[in-house]
Amino acid sequence: MLRKKKTDPAEIDVAQLAADTDTGGRSPGPVVAKLILLVTLAWSLFQLWIASPLPFSLGIGVFNDTQSRAVHLGFAVFLAFMAYPAFSGSPRHKVPVLDWVFALVGAFCATYLFFFYRELATRPGQPSDLDLGVAIVGIAMLLEATRRALGLPMVVVAAVFLAYTFSGPYMPDLIAHKGASLSRAMSHYWLTTEGVFGVALGVSSGFIFLFVLFGSLLDKAGAGNYFIKSAFALLGHMRGGPAKAAVVSSAATGIISGSSIANVVTTGTFTIPLMKRVGYRGDQAGAVEVSSSVNGQIMPPVMGAAAFLMVEYVGIPYVEVMKHAFLPAVISYIALFYIVHLEALKAGLQGLPRRTTSTFGQRMLSLGLTVSGFVVLAGLVYWGIGWLKAVLGDGAIVVVGVGVLGAYLTLLWVGSRQPELELDDPNAPVFELPETAPTLKSGLHYLLSVVVLIWCLMVEQMSPALSAFWATMFMVFVILTQRPLIAMLRGRGDYAAAFGLGWKDLIAGLEAGGRNMIGIGVATAAAGIIVGTVSLTGIGLVMTEVIEILSGGNLMLMLILVAVISLILGMGLPTTANYIVVSTLMAPVVVELGAQSGLLVPLIAVHLFVFYFGLMADVTPPVGLASFAAAAISRADPIKTGVTAFFYSMRTAILPFLFIFNTQLLLIGISGPLHLALTVGSALVAMLVFAAATQGYFLVKSRWWETIALLLVTFTLFRPGFWWDMVYPPYDERPASELMTLVEKAPAGERKRVWVEGINLDGKEVRKGVLLPLGDAGPARERLRRIGVTVMALGDEVQVAAVQFGSTAEKLGLEQGFRITAIEMPSDRPAKEWMYVPALLLLGVVILLQRARLKREPAPRPATA
Repeated sequence: MLRKKKTDPAEIDVAQLAADTDTGGRSPGPVVAKLILLVTLAWSLFQLWIASPLPFSLGIGVFNDTQSRAVHLGFAVFLAFMAYPAFSGSPRHKVPVLDWVFALVGAFCATYLFFFYRELATRPGQPSDLDLGVAIVGIAMLLEATRRALGLPMVVVAAVFLAYTFSGPYMPDLIAHKGASLSRAMSHYWLTTEGVFGVALGVSSGFIFLFVLFGSLLDKAGAGNYFIKSAFALLGHMRGGPAKAAVVSSAATGIISGSSIANVVTTGTFTIPLMKRVGYRGDQAGAVEVSSSVNGQIMPPVMGAAAFLMVEYVGIPYVEVMKHAFLPAVISYIALFYIVHLEALKAGLQGLPRRTTSTFGQRMLSLGLTVSGFVVLAGLVYWGIGWLKAVLGDGAIVVVGVGVLGAYLTLLWVGSRQPELELDDPNAPVFELPETAPTLKSGLHYLLSVVVLIWCLMVEQMSPALSAFWATMFMVFVILTQRPLIAMLRGRGDYAAAFGLGWKDLIAGLEAGGRNMIGIGVATAAAGIIVGTVSLTGIGLVMTEVIEILSGGNLMLMLILVAVISLILGMGLPTTANYIVVSTLMAPVVVELGAQSGLLVPLIAVHLFVFYFGLMADVTPPVGLASFAAAAISRADPIKTGVTAFFYSMRTAILPFLFIFNTQLLLIGISGPLHLALTVGSALVAMLVFAAATQGYFLVKSRWWETIALLLVTFTLFRPGFWWDMVYPPYDERPASELMTLVEKAPAGERKRVWVEGINLDGKEVRKGVLLPLGDAGPARERLRRIGVTVMALGDEVQVAAVQFGSTAEKLGLEQGFRITAIEMPSDRPAKEWMYVPALLLLGVVILLQRARLKREPAPRPATA
């Protein structure tokens, strides 16, 4: 395809590159185009139907998980062959006969479990010849669809795992296994929920599609334009303003986008030329956009759809995933914002001119009133609806619905009083920033849909699928009504034409949602081959042994090896497939080897660790597609752009090493508001100081020893326990016989560190630590039962009597027959946060020295565009 053939950015068509990567680069004739449109609409409507309460209310169209996954994959495979040409030289204006055949055969194989579900249920483990034929052809069609939609990397990884399944007896002793017959392997991969139709495809069908569809509708409604213009209105006048606006607008777009390259193309076509205009080099402008867009994948609530997979793999609620991922994502974006500010300072760059001038005090007053208004409004909404629910019970939903409708109409009225938003040409000779207040007011009704989504998730505590359904239905209402209502409020008339445009926007949004899901659908299915291989061959244990041998038992070396392997495995893979692969192969390695070394961390920290490094492949040359897209816009060398982007992304790369040792950065173990403020404040300061150290510039250009001092401050603020543990032992050991007493006395939400030993199912002697999440308060046996473990006392020893299948205890590596040998309790010692004092004093010394030089050294001369 185009992305594989061309490397000269001057020759690359950016729009075509985005289409090739995200939605398919084929533009067939009108008849076939209408067929593709109808299929994408049918897919979107099918997903909305199964997510809605209607099937169960009406008693019709009820599908179980396996059936809905099969239909979901059928749509994805059919559209992959119809939308993506086979090769770069294949026809783009028609669908060849062979592609029709592949599309129909692939769709049939994918939906085989739907059509023959009852028959397959009568012969588990005994596939017929037809079953095996469908499985073999289905896997071949899936891999070809994956190659077209995602390129070769995903196919190569899946093919290697398939080959490993059959060649196990011929492998070296370290990685050998007994192998599997063709019948067993194909049945495992295609006819059960252990392989292709497993958890990953279920998450794609049940959660991801709806959030991608919600984002597509929000974008077609005009929210993407609104986010970009608002960012420029707020920040464009600052030093290096376009780069700062790119960071903020990409963060906002990342909330509704599941694709790094789509984010680059959406915001970069506007931001990159303006960054170059104020003085950034082409590779710097592209790198800022790449770093911002890739960071959108770590930004809750969607996180490139990986958040929904984490719910299944880690076994915690979706709201908890968002909470844990929030602080690292925010401080990473703030650090990137600071990096572009330092680049502007070093080069003496300026911002873009405002249309109107105002004093600093006036701007601060306006900002303060706006923020305080939002805070007051949020408080009134939260407490007001809470009061209504307490008074009216189930009837409150009607009042709340009327209130949301009233808020929508009010915000539309406010927006209609402002000038219409149009993206200006960034290459025009004269470019002026939009005015701040009118720009912000013009699209506030878009934020209401996000409020509905978050309200359903966090206040009503609906499932992610149902929350996304109601938010999506609200967006459907917005798209259909906003144009006619604005026409009425502005006195234009011609409501039928306005409604017609809204209807076209809705169709375009539904189509975009389906097209954006093609790659994700086939990616999650193909990743199921890797997951199936792990469960069929036990390669997960092999990976643990290999890394244990290579690291020699050194904890830090083990983490570095896992990070590098995650980076390699993630090259060329979309976010969802990336996370499935690295979490399946690498997360158990960190859990197992870390536990043997005393590194006991919650599963979410481990999964975020491998996820972050898998994502870095989107930036890293030579595969980083986001860097190629940005380089095509900035007319810079893509490899240089990727290298610069990786340098800017170092702040993201150090975060996993820090929160794996200091889980307070994931808001775990926070004891109160003061502790929360201290944790957030220290993390922000540490990340800003790290950015200054890596840029070699703070208040002025840093000297070598000042850079070392800044790095020392960073490390201490991020991980104060490293130094404190040298003075005060962090834990006191208690005998296993006290387990039940300690578990019962533990406060709600506490995690208990226990050491276990025994012989596992593979006959290997095991001694490791386990971090047991105890959940809500209650009797000890009940708290242990909730995480899936039953224990019994044998004199002074405590033995694991049973471990529930699929439970948290099983995921932590507990097995029946293990003995609990000790419990570790936090020792009574001064708070480790006292280490912040010398760190801040050292930072103060650096600031004083640089301030003295700042008065003596001349300021950098402004760069010319």
